[in-house]
Amino acid sequence: MTDTPRAQLVEDRGAAAAADELFRSPAFLEAERVTHTLRIYSPGRTTLLPMVVGEVRGSELRDAVSPYGYPGATIDGTGPPPDPADVDWSGTGLVSVFVRDRLGQPSLAGGNARSQVFLHDPSRERGVRSRLDEQVRAAGRAGWAVEAVEGARVGEPELAGFESAYEQTMRRAEAGERYFFGRDYYRAVLSFARSWLLVARGPDGEIGAGAIAAVSDDIVHYFLGGTADASLDQSPFKSVVIAMLDLADELGLPLNLGGGVSAGDGLERFKRGFANAELTFHTHEIVCDPDEYGRLASGIAAGAFFPAYRA
Repeated sequence: MTDTPRAQLVEDRGAAAAADELFRSPAFLEAERVTHTLRIYSPGRTTLLPMVVGEVRGSELRDAVSPYGYPGATIDGTGPPPDPADVDWSGTGLVSVFVRDRLGQPSLAGGNARSQVFLHDPSRERGVRSRLDEQVRAAGRAGWAVEAVEGARVGEPELAGFESAYEQTMRRAEAGERYFFGRDYYRAVLSFARSWLLVARGPDGEIGAGAIAAVSDDIVHYFLGGTADASLDQSPFKSVVIAMLDLADELGLPLNLGGGVSAGDGLERFKRGFANAELTFHTHEIVCDPDEYGRLASGIAAGAFFPAYRA
């Protein structure tokens, strides 16, 4: 191997699979329709990035993007993370690559600070705001209770209740079609060995809120969740968050609550109210073929969107 890092695209979804990490587990890669693995060879290390490869509309060109979440890469070796600016991308046949990195354990050097995500660190004093704490206690007095079920043990009634609450939340948020994953997707995530479905039931036994949590890269991740329309005024999701904090304490792992849609928005303020730590989420926007990228992006006002030609 030369000292110059080089990248190769291989048509093997399983090359980057890691059975004990949600975001690179075989079931998750299948659910996300991962098609290839991007191998980066660098001194003392091979970096294996799961990728969804797609065609660039109106051409025979292709580009690639990481699956949803914080997948980063599976690492073979102890060498330092390669810097994408130093990598020879010519052997990939791609125009561009968008990489979502892992939290706290970078797969690639550098990158762009995409957002802040908020954590509960079990080794620190809880950071739950007193107002939120009191609202959770009030919900308990009103008959709301949360149960955490291991993914493999989740029954259809619980899954249906979660699906309804989550998708009602996405409709209220006017989320894109990408975020309506469907029953098979939720079941695939819950087939992961270290996953849980947490549901809040009201005094009538109906599910008013729920969340999926799972472990990846030594972090418990709040993955998906929401509240049913009929339960909004009672805020049972706050009780679900407390139950996720309890789960993280039990496992001795930090809980990633994620971030907001944009800096300082209501979702970010909500998550800050339960957090006592934070991390920066990095992405990598890589142009593999500058000539083709420039031609495709010419004249497009894309702002910060990457790749510009898909804006």
